[in-house]
Amino acid sequence: MRYVSLRLPEGIVPGVVDADEIVLLSPLFADLVAVIEGGVAAREAVGALVRERSSRRVPLAGAALAPPITRFRRDVLCTGWNYWDHFEEGRAARPAQERPKAPTFFTKGPDAVIGPHDDIAVDPAISPTWDYEAELALVFGRAGRSIPATQALDHVFGYCLANDVSQRDLQRRHGGQWMKGKSIDATTPLGPMLVTADEIDPSDLQLECAVNGQVLQRASTRQMAFAIPDLVAELSFGMTVRPGDVLLTGTPSGVGQSRQPPLFLKDGDEVVVTGEGLGALRNRVRAVDLAGASAIRLEA
Repeated sequence: MRYVSLRLPEGIVPGVVDADEIVLLSPLFADLVAVIEGGVAAREAVGALVRERSSRRVPLAGAALAPPITRFRRDVLCTGWNYWDHFEEGRAARPAQERPKAPTFFTKGPDAVIGPHDDIAVDPAISPTWDYEAELALVFGRAGRSIPATQALDHVFGYCLANDVSQRDLQRRHGGQWMKGKSIDATTPLGPMLVTADEIDPSDLQLECAVNGQVLQRASTRQMAFAIPDLVAELSFGMTVRPGDVLLTGTPSGVGQSRQPPLFLKDGDEVVVTGEGLGALRNRVRAVDLAGASAIRLEA
């Protein structure tokens, strides 16, 4: 199934795609996290709504989609350096660093998340280095701790696309830690739909990112340094993951900071991230005031 969240006059409501329509799941479910938490019984209820032709429906075309997950119980979980070609393209900035022997995890604040067609915010007063990163994201469907890799995929509810827009100089400013340079408000498109795990093979899925029509990233998830079962096993080692938790799985090479000359996002750019069977994120970059009255300014 393909689940979505959409904006209606009464607020953001969950839905499931049925051909060219969206079957609305409210008031039975408040959001998609409630569907995920409901397990088999919830999926059966959704199936019954789809089969019932009198269910409330709206056209898929033109629907105002929100990010699939709109209720976060924790930060968005993220993976860095999970494609070796991406790790190597940035080696000039850290020539002595060896390849990690385990996945590199970090988090980003939920207020960074926006819908699949929402504007990506940029503000030169915050940073001049806004970079794109096409990624496959997964959403957990079952709670677990210290999950064996052989059981990892049983804990995945579904997959969607993400664009992990990053502010490179903020990453450097804060001790090389990535959280701050990945958490600026309204910078992380997620969606457009959450496709259940039974419909997606995450081991060989083509990802692509284009800026203003120019393809800048193109790769298969088979190029991941650590496959999804290993990511789940490592992330959950001693740490509980819960239904609705989101994990971004890393970006391939081609990011803007590693190009010569560097290529960063600016007001008016259009960024399109696509993935087989997952649709497309299509976002315009818009300049907004994020710095406000703050006296903090980055050094040149």
